[in-house]
Amino acid sequence: MKHSIPLTALPENTVFGAGDVFVLFGELFGRGYATGLIEAAKAAGMDVIGITVGRREDDGALRALTDEEHAAAEENLGGKIINIPLMAGFDMDAPAGGETPTDMLGDMTLDNWQEYKLDWAKVDACREIGTARFTEALGRVMAELEGLIPEGKNVFFAHTMAGGIPRAKAFLAIANRIYKGRGARHMPSQALMDSDLGKLILQNFDEVTANSFGHLLEQSAALRSKIEAGGGQVRYSAYGYHGTRVLIDGAYQWQTYTSYTQGYAKMNLEAFAQKAWEQGVKATVFNCPEIRTNSSDVFAGIELSLVPLLEAYRKEGGGDWVQGVWDECQALLKEGETLEAILETVGAYQQNPVMQSFYNFEAWPMQNSPEQVEMTVGTSADIVALHKNRKELVSDVLSAHVVSATGALIFGASSNADGPVLWLDHDLVAQQLIAANS
Repeated sequence: MKHSIPLTALPENTVFGAGDVFVLFGELFGRGYATGLIEAAKAAGMDVIGITVGRREDDGALRALTDEEHAAAEENLGGKIINIPLMAGFDMDAPAGGETPTDMLGDMTLDNWQEYKLDWAKVDACREIGTARFTEALGRVMAELEGLIPEGKNVFFAHTMAGGIPRAKAFLAIANRIYKGRGARHMPSQALMDSDLGKLILQNFDEVTANSFGHLLEQSAALRSKIEAGGGQVRYSAYGYHGTRVLIDGAYQWQTYTSYTQGYAKMNLEAFAQKAWEQGVKATVFNCPEIRTNSSDVFAGIELSLVPLLEAYRKEGGGDWVQGVWDECQALLKEGETLEAILETVGAYQQNPVMQSFYNFEAWPMQNSPEQVEMTVGTSADIVALHKNRKELVSDVLSAHVVSATGALIFGASSNADGPVLWLDHDLVAQQLIAANS
């Protein structure tokens, strides 16, 4: 792919309505993109069905939810949850009596991780077991799901699985060096890619983020055929990240967070959608703008790309709602600090030659550099310091906006998607929110 393919107009849902079924393929936890899509489905009157990834016992065994956990999860989702554990990835799988990949990392430390070697034959065996476990459970989920879909109804499968970092004791310290380390504490992300740890992480990312979507498409084929034979329609969506366009020097330009280790898996996710599309299946990966979530907090500076959304609001129409957002965000800053000054800081950061060199779509995902990390982490820290409360940030307000907007955009666009991979940029996010709040 040579360039991004943006959604260019506000979409309208023309397929889904009351009594249709929305299937969340990934458990709902905390703040994240999926909440906006679920809200859009409920607003259309759809019945929501979810799954669970299950829970791990202290000994690592995977189990279904208890009755209490199941009830709490269904209340959180606002729908029924099929209680069959669908934990993707293989970092906690092993042959009987053998070591899991996580166990294999037990002696890894901050000092030895770059030279630490894994037995890849053992890792491959764990991966095969994990894949077999997942696909077997998915087959049972599909069998149960079939009985929950009324005849003639349309179905929307929303894939939300992502992640897959093994729970190695030393990884957080390593990640802090790679994604936050400045000066003497800086560690190049290429070092992670070159290590056995990095290779394992990339494999597990593929299983969780990408291959799980492939398994969903394959194992729902029979159900899809049945639904379509009964007059219903089926759509699939997945959440991607492949950089997005934001306002830089008055124009929407593609940019990205560096270094985004999951990028390789996100491209593989896109490939599954492309293959499905070629076979006539309406499956689309929507590449969404950056937000701050519980899982993204390790990536210092990822929130910088959110700030230009404030300018996009004014560029795309302004109005009382937009002024209200500006006022809300301004109120989060210390006395004497202004949003205009923060926007100038972010603009200078994005236009700096050091950062511009990383906005190379065809080379994505690029690895970090000391100068880039210094600018990204330093700028992030400077802006956070301008807030009254480090736990109440402008980027948190804007993240909630992006979640709401992307949910509505994905829901509407899935009715008549233009292709297997689409980008949701700040222009459409702003247009969607202004339209919804005017």
